[in-house]
Formats: sequence, C-alpha cells, structure tokens
Amino acid sequence: MLCSLYIQNYALIEKLDITFENGFSVITGETGAGKSIILGAIILLLGQRADVKSIRTGASKCIIEAHFDVSSYDMQSFFVENELDYEDECILRRELYASGKSRAFINDMPVSLSLLKALGEQLVDVHSQHQNLLLNKENFQLGILDVLARNGDVLCAYQDAYNEWKRAQKELDELMVRVERDKADVDYIRFQLEQLESLHLSSGEQEQLEQEASVLGHAEEIKAALYHADKLMYSENGGLISNLKECLNAIDNLRDIYPPCTELAVRLESSYIDLKDIAQEISTEGETIEFDPVRLEEVNERLNAIYTLQQKHHVDSVEALLALQGEYSAKLSAITSADDDIEALRKRVSDLYGVASERAALLTGIRSAAAREVERQMAVRLLPLGMPNACFVVEVGERKELGPQGKETVNFLFTANKNGILQSIASVASGGEIARVMLSLKAMIAGAVKLPTIIFDEIDTGVSGEIADRMADIMQEMGDNGRQVISITHLPQIAARGRCHYKVYKQDNDNETNSHICRLSGNERVEEIAHMLSGATLTEAALNNAKALLGV
Repeated sequence: MLCSLYIQNYALIEKLDITFENGFSVITGETGAGKSIILGAIILLLGQRADVKSIRTGASKCIIEAHFDVSSYDMQSFFVENELDYEDECILRRELYASGKSRAFINDMPVSLSLLKALGEQLVDVHSQHQNLLLNKENFQLGILDVLARNGDVLCAYQDAYNEWKRAQKELDELMVRVERDKADVDYIRFQLEQLESLHLSSGEQEQLEQEASVLGHAEEIKAALYHADKLMYSENGGLISNLKECLNAIDNLRDIYPPCTELAVRLESSYIDLKDIAQEISTEGETIEFDPVRLEEVNERLNAIYTLQQKHHVDSVEALLALQGEYSAKLSAITSADDDIEALRKRVSDLYGVASERAALLTGIRSAAAREVERQMAVRLLPLGMPNACFVVEVGERKELGPQGKETVNFLFTANKNGILQSIASVASGGEIARVMLSLKAMIAGAVKLPTIIFDEIDTGVSGEIADRMADIMQEMGDNGRQVISITHLPQIAARGRCHYKVYKQDNDNETNSHICRLSGNERVEEIAHMLSGATLTEAALNNAKALLGV
C-alpha cells in the first residue's frame, strides 16, 4: 500500500508531504485546486514519460518520492530477478531536471524507467476518466477478461508456443527466399566452382611455381656463374682447392718443430674439407641446371591461369582461391539439399503450430467460461447501481489466424434498457453508465489480482444520489477487503464514506500560487462535505446534511 507521498517543485506544488492509510480514502477539493496535479505526479512516479514543463517555475529540478508497504504481497522474486535490494518498505523516487534529464530510483538504487514502470504497475492501478474510453479497445477488453479468468500461466505458455512458431515460420520464409535466389544463380555458382576445381590448386603452389619460373628464366646465367666458380675451385694453374691443399701441407710439416702451427693446421684442414664440399655442390648444381623452354612455358601458363583467377575474384593468393572454392562448393551443396531442409523446416513449423493451436484451444475454453462468469457477476453488480435492466455480454469471437494473445476477439456488448439491442459498450453507454460499468469491472479485478493500491480519478462522473451511495459501497467494500482504495471525487455521498479524507487546496501569496493537501478530521470534514453540498456559503441545512452523511 501507499504509505506516504513527497512532492517537491512539481507544477503548482512547492513542497508536499502526506501520509496515507489502508482501506478506503477520499480526496476532495475545488476544481483547479491541484487534485489532477497530485495524480499527475503519481503517474509520473509510476514511469510515465516526463515533461520539463512540469517543473515548478524557477526550480532546477522536481522530486517525487513514495513509500510503499509491500510486506504482504510476495514481491521478493521481482526484486531478486532485477537485482534489487528487497525490503518490506519499498521506496520509489523520480527526479526530473530542467535540462530534460530524468532519473529513477528503487530503494535508492538507480534503475531504468522501464523497470520503474514494471514495478509501479504491480503497486498502483490508476483509473482516470480517459481509461473509460479504452472500453472500445479490443486489447483492453481482452486484457480485462484474462485478468478475471486468472489465466496468466496458460497465456504465458501459449505465447511461448506462439513466439516459437512465428520464429520458425520466419526462418522458413527467409530460407525459401534465399534458396530461390541461390537457385537463380546456380549455373553461375557451378561455373565458378568448376573453373576453380579444374586448376586442382594446392596450398603453397604459387610460391613454388614463381621460384621455378625465376630459375628457368635465368638458367644460362646461373649455369655460367656456377661453371666459372667450379673452374676457380679446380683450376690447374693454382685453383683454390689445390692451393689450400699445398698451404695445409706446408703448415702441417711444422707441427713437430713449431707447436703453434698445430692449431693452424687443424683449422686449415677443416676449411679444406668444407671447401671441397662446397666445390662438389657447385659442380653438382652446375650439372643440374639446364635451360628448358618447354617447362618454362608450362610454369608460366600455370601461373598466368592462377593470376587470371586471382584478378577475377579480387584476391592475391592461392589460399584465398581455395577458400572461395570451398564457399562455392558449400553453396552448391546447400542448394542441392535445400529442398530437404525446407521440408524439414516445414514439418517443424507445422508441429509448432499444432502445439500453439492446442494451447490456444485451452485458452479459448478458459476465456469462454470466464466470459459467462463475468456476465453473471456484472448482472449482479449493475443491479444496485441503478441499472436493473442492464445487459452486459462478453462476445468471444474467433480470429482467422492465431495472434499474439490467442485466437479470440473480445467485444463488450451492452444495453441499459429492457429488450434493448446489444451494441459495443462505448457506442451506446452514457458517461455515467460507463463509469458504473468500469467500477464494477475494477471491483471484480481487485478480487482477482492482489493489487496493493487502486486510485479512482473521478470515476463517479455523471452519477449522483442513490447511485453515488452504491458506488461508495463498492469502493468501501474493496477497501475493507485488504485493498487501499483512494477516490478523487466531487460527490459528498462518496466523500463521506472514506475512512480518511484529504483536501486539496490552493493558497496565493504576493508572488505565486501553491497547491497543498491536508488530512481532515472532525469539524473540518463536516464543513468540507457541507461545502460540497451547498457551495461556498455554508448553511445550517448543509451542515446537518453533512453530519448525517458522516453519521455523526
């Protein structure tokens, strides 16, 4: 329940701090005193989009804060799921800055506006006059029926099945579009793949071919250089090998008479052996190198074929061509097996549709039964509200196809007259009749949903006299059954029935106008109700009438 409300710098309110009680309470005040401002602040706190024009003139920001007692409403799971600290007293706060920035808090923890709204919807139901206009909206009517049917779990199960079916259907549609597009390109894809496969490419091939082409292109030059080096190694007139051998022999003969030559001889011998190996490799390489114009032409043709494909596909390596070949192969394989994939997905879509249809049928049964119960209860509830001949019918129709909420269409039909023609309620009911219908529906909802606080904003518009008494009975009954009900009203019959009575009023000073709210007691309440009966001038009759209404 709403325990307290604090408002600072909102519209005509400089500062307001008020506590509320459980049960049925009323708020009264002259037109323009600020009742709608207080209600607007509460709605803003519950997550409505903010408007900087709401900030009091001259102020840099406004603050709206409310304390709720949630100890009796099993809301711990909401806080755990949203990583919020849970306490029996929950604090909601909204701050709006003149710069346009807005901040939201739950238990002093910054939260998103959507999270604030989600929690607010579980704490307070604000019924304003515009909500009466929603009676001609099918989704609103269906929502009321679902709440009264208490079919939340069944509806969630259906929506899970429906969403899974729709996702599968979307996947099937996208696959079919993709397959049709690919099939149109199948000849192109097959040609590209065959062209790539015909080369029998292998990783690293390009580098090897480019190296071989370089050798073949310079074969004579390479062979001449190797031949020249070989001659230098083995020349009869002082070749490198023979000269090194003579040097080694000369030094080796000095080992016994000049010990330092021992190490020199070892080093020379090692160099002699290495040099002989090098000379042998030079000779062998020289014999291997041959100018082969036929092979050079083959290599260049192979490279040209590779280069042509690389240029065509805008890549620069054989590895990239092989990757592209794999992609084309996969596409062709996918196209080949596409019909099987489509058929499998069609079956899955059909199976999921079957599951969704079964759950929709279960939902239909629950809603149909709930519709008959709503009709029965509405007949009972509307009778004491001055509509003995009223007929309220919940028309449950069937859609051509499953929708997000099921397969039903719901239309509230109404007539206030005996043997009257049933028509959509919004088109035939007067303002007062709609108010009574909505109050009856809200009373039923309050019995079905454990909502802590219900605020009625002038739901009594268009009614008076005995009907107002009966509406007061309903709101008082709702308050007595564990609900906090707050009614903003202009009717003295309803104001007198509140367990607590709050008055909204304006005060002017030299510079500005301020709206205030206070709790009335004793004579203050008698006078306020007397004013509601007789206007600005208090009469003895009005005072006596007010006392009679209050039972004092």
